[in-house]
Order: sequence, then C-alpha cells, then structure tokens
Amino acid sequence: MKNLVIVESPAKAKTIEKFLGPDYTVMSSYGHIRDLQKKDLSIDLKGGFAPVYEIPDDKKELVRKLRKAAGEASMVWLASDEDREGEAIAWHLYEVLGLTPDKARRIVFHEITKPAIMHAIENPRSIDIDRVDAQQARRVLDRIVGFELSPVLWRKIKPALSAGRVQSVAVRLICEREKEIDAFTPEPYFRVTAAFSLPGGESLKAELDRRLPDEKSAREYLDFCSTARFSVKDVSVRPMKRSPQPPFTTSTLQQEASRRLGFSVNQTMMIAQKLYEDGKITYMRTDSTNLSELALKDIAGLVNSQMGADYSQTRHYHTHSKGAQEAHEAIRPTYVANRTIEGTAQEQKLYDLIWRRTVASQMADAQLEKTDVDIEATAGGSGKAAAGEADSAYTFQAEGEVLKFDGFLKVYRADKSQDAPILPSLSKGETLSPSEIQATERFTQAPARYSEASLVKKMEDLGIG
Repeated sequence: MKNLVIVESPAKAKTIEKFLGPDYTVMSSYGHIRDLQKKDLSIDLKGGFAPVYEIPDDKKELVRKLRKAAGEASMVWLASDEDREGEAIAWHLYEVLGLTPDKARRIVFHEITKPAIMHAIENPRSIDIDRVDAQQARRVLDRIVGFELSPVLWRKIKPALSAGRVQSVAVRLICEREKEIDAFTPEPYFRVTAAFSLPGGESLKAELDRRLPDEKSAREYLDFCSTARFSVKDVSVRPMKRSPQPPFTTSTLQQEASRRLGFSVNQTMMIAQKLYEDGKITYMRTDSTNLSELALKDIAGLVNSQMGADYSQTRHYHTHSKGAQEAHEAIRPTYVANRTIEGTAQEQKLYDLIWRRTVASQMADAQLEKTDVDIEATAGGSGKAAAGEADSAYTFQAEGEVLKFDGFLKVYRADKSQDAPILPSLSKGETLSPSEIQATERFTQAPARYSEASLVKKMEDLGIG
C-alpha cells in the first residue's frame, strides 16, 4: 500500500475512494478513536488540567486495523474535517497510530469533489496544535461542568440526563424566559381598523395609528367616526430596495429549515451531513458566510445565462460573529449547476433551500415602490366640536408596495403572506367613504417560549456555541 487516507465517516470514505486511484486506500476512524474515560473525571486538576485519554472498548479493534494499515503504508493522509473537532481527531490519530512527521500529512477540504481532494493532497499542512488545544479546552470544560451537574439531574429529575458547557446555559435561557412569562400580566387594548370604498369599486383597508386603552374610548371614537368625514391627508411614494441575505451558516440553516420546512435542528444536521458526505454540498458545520472565488464565478455564470445580466451582482459577505472559523466557506451546493438532486424527499427539500439561498445571495437587489397613505377624520355636521378636535388628531394609515424589479426574489423570497398589499391610486384631499369601521379588543402578549430555531438564534446572538 502506497497511501492510506483516513477520514471521519465511512460514507465519506466511499465517496472519496471513487476519486482516488489504486494507489490510495481510504479508511474511516468513525469519529474519535479515543476520549476521556467515561467513569472518572479523567482530568488532572493538579497537573494543569491535563486530560487523561483512553481508547474505548468498541474502538480497540478499529485502532488495531488502522495501526496495521498505517504500518504498511508509505504515507498516511489525515483527512478529518477542518473544524476544532476534526483537528483533534487528526491529532489523536497521529498520537495513537505512532506516526512521524516524515510519514504523515494533514489535508483538509470543504467539499467532497475530485478537484478539492486533489488540491488538498497537493497542498498538505501540519496539524494545527492551537486548534487541537481549543478543542481540548472545550472538552475539559464540558467534563468539569457535566461531572458536577449531571448527578444533580439524575437525583432531581431523571437518570441518564447530561449537563454540559452549552446545555446548562440553554436551560438557564429557557428558565429565564419561563419566569418572564409567569410574571407577565396581559393588558387589554382596542385596535381600530377601517375599510373604505373607492369610486372604482376598489377597497382600501387602513388601521388607526394608535391603540385605544379601553372600551369606553373605543365606543366614543366609533361614535365620532359615524358622522365624521374622511379624506386623504397625505400620500407618499418612495423607492425602496431589498437586499438578499448571506449564504447559510450552520445556525441560519437550522433556523430557516425549521421555519420553512418544519425540520428539527437534529433532523436538519443529519440530512445536511448526508448531503455533504454524498458530495452535494460543502461542509455543513460552519459559521462563515464567505464563498470561494470559484463558487462566485460559477454562480455569476449561472445567473447571467439563465436570468440575464440585470439579475447578477457579485457580493462578498464576511462573518461578524466572535470566534468564527473563517477557514470554511458558507454552506453551498458543490456544483451550483445541479438545480436538483437525487435522494429522499427531505434531502431534496433541504438541497433546494440551500441552492436558492446561495444563488440569491449573488443576485441584484429587488426594487420596490412603497406607498404610505394617511387618512384623517374630521367632525361632520352633527359631531361635537370638542370631540372632533380631539379625535381628528387620530389618523388612519395604509401601507402598500409595488414590485418594480424582482431581482433575487425570483429565486428566494419571504412567505407571500408577509407581502404588503398593492394600494389603489389615490390623491391628496380625496374624500373617502367608509364601508366598515370596527374596534377589536386585543391583549398584550407574553414573550413566546423558545422554539428550537429561536433558541439557536438567541445562543448565536450571545456567542454561545
């Protein structure tokens, strides 16, 4: 055997073996080959918090096979992922298999394609020990927190629960939100809406620009409206533009898949892992919104050829979140020319979402025309002057927009239910005839409980991994 390539998962090994010739053998480490001992703290608290590792029983046979293969190979390529966890896996393999600098190379790629893998082999590097140390520090923190807290959960709640660096903070956020909900006292208010009939048979819906505090105020205002005259106080039309969102990171993919597809966070990551291992998308654990120059060129070519030059706009996004690992790209299709893929219905839906978001991120702004209409009520012939003076300070408002150029919305848009209506043509001073005005009692709402997606977003905002 000339070359041994070790990757993390067997599915990835199968895909990579297709691209490499007979001089390469690809094996999988099935994730980590050693870890902290399960039963003990396994951290030398007096010796600088050094972790104490062991090879689990279920990995001993695999390690034996890997050692044998590494001994027969002239070169070992450590091809685990490029995040902290992947770097640590490469380091553990290097240590456990007894490799030496002249016989081992560290390679990384963000997509499972032949050009990416060949490029990685042509540009090997050494193991990034700083990234390994970062992973070990996180693992040690997980163990110290979990070792102290988990037994409390077993006694107080139920056995087999675990607490850790991230879980514990997530539980705190949920508990704090529940306290906010318990402490919340709903307050009633009245929302006044109106429908106006226009000469051409069209209807205009508007809402009062303020909430009325109680039923007495609402009834008084409706009495005033019954004899009031309504006219257009002001019409403002202004151009607007709407820009696309960046390509997906792990967090934003989880949130959007939850909102649009109803996928759980765990479900999204399992499907994305399968798409990555099949070579259909780039690495799915990333907090970068960056796209490679090759990807930008491919997307621009696709948009220009299929939609026209007016729709194309190259954009460079940069991640602002603290501690982001910019080495990765955002999540994108490996081949943007592949509009659809073969696979399960769930894989096809998630791939379609990723494809649309990626392509839209490199498209032109949508151009809109936003219209705001203010409608004033003035006292009619039988209305009381005092009431008229007070109530005429209230204004009904209507908003609408017209899409002039769809731009990126051609491939990726918000739910249609969120689109503003198109308003009929109106002019300042025009008299309107109300067909219906009603006041509806509403109550202020307590903060909503977290969904999986909103909890992920909150943790991302707070810089919690």
